[in-house]
Amino acid sequence: MDFVTTLRILANLTLRFSALAAALCGLLGSDPCALNAAQRTKGPAQAEAIYAQGMRALQQGNLQAAQTAFESVLRIAPDSAEAHNSLGWVLLAEEQIDTAIREFQRAVKLKPGFPQAHINLSNALVRKGDAPGAILESREAVRLAPADSEAHRTLAHALDSSGETEAAAEEMRRAIDREATRADLRDELGSLLVRAARAKEGKAEFAEALRLQPDLGSAHLHLGVLRLQEKAFDEAIVHLQAAVSLDAGSAQAHYYLGEALREKNDPSAALRELQTAVKLQPDFAEAQNAVGLLLQHTGNADEAVAAFRVVARLQPENADGHNNLGLALLQLGDADHSILEFQAALRLRPQDTGYRANLGVAYLQKADFDSAVEQFESALSRAPKDAPLHYDLGLALKLKDKLTEAVGQQLTQSRTTPRPFTRSELF
Repeated sequence: MDFVTTLRILANLTLRFSALAAALCGLLGSDPCALNAAQRTKGPAQAEAIYAQGMRALQQGNLQAAQTAFESVLRIAPDSAEAHNSLGWVLLAEEQIDTAIREFQRAVKLKPGFPQAHINLSNALVRKGDAPGAILESREAVRLAPADSEAHRTLAHALDSSGETEAAAEEMRRAIDREATRADLRDELGSLLVRAARAKEGKAEFAEALRLQPDLGSAHLHLGVLRLQEKAFDEAIVHLQAAVSLDAGSAQAHYYLGEALREKNDPSAALRELQTAVKLQPDFAEAQNAVGLLLQHTGNADEAVAAFRVVARLQPENADGHNNLGLALLQLGDADHSILEFQAALRLRPQDTGYRANLGVAYLQKADFDSAVEQFESALSRAPKDAPLHYDLGLALKLKDKLTEAVGQQLTQSRTTPRPFTRSELF
């Protein structure tokens, strides 16, 4: 997985929680949380008491109790923009995105000048995939509260969701201008700059984030991944170990620490981290694939097959996933099922000579020499200087008792330049 893809995944995960946490800060202020005077005339003591209960439940992380409280408030004061906004926040945290959007829309309709509701609606629309709508709402939040760093940050998220990375970075700078000591804003700006191919500037922002807040796990993670991509493995490991220490439940941190340890030729430690990553997040396809590769290379083909099967299930259009599963099945001597996987890989990438050669090896394993020769010859028509292919074809011909032709292939193989890695290394 490249760093740009990584940061986009991490940004989506961060948006899911950090934007909500920022929204909670607004909700916990005395003015936004208070029901207005007109609403207090409709059961004032009861509504205020229930609303306060809901806010306490939010502070304690009890979303269900908070939802129940805000719904009770709305039965008493159905025109409370604050209660609709608070309920929407809870629903968004519970992944009820469409219902949350309706609550935020009700809040801004009742109180158009309510910037926090526009911010929350924008975040929900980003989660829904409605980038234009999110940009519209966040721009309105900025208009209503131009000095609010969170409004600018939300607009940056919305712009980023529409692919406007450079504009998003500039908007994040505006957020920092309004609250320069917020380490999380520096960290998010760093991610945007890296995705905009400005890695040096991004690295500086990550470092500044850590200067402001040395225990900011996300900044350690981002800087660690960047240093891993730059092949500064020792420094990457330091930051990734810090990220794991600060957030042991982060599958991403364990995954990238595992990758860094693998690069440092510490397969046992790498495997522990990667297996932790998939335990925390079983649908993490890249981590499952990395686990499978390490297990395969250490001779544990049974467990490697199990990991690669997960990859094939999660990413059925991933040709490499099918190929890796096929190779692991070959290690187990299961030629029939490996053939199915190599064929699946070739359907997705018909021109790949490596997949076709692996299919030929599978046919060799089941002693179907004619089919093996057919696959090797097809691969050689696209890669005539591939030495291992000539060797494989020669072996197949020899096994068919076509000795003269086999010798010819061996001679051809000796005159061609071998590839850096051969299929034999995978077994």
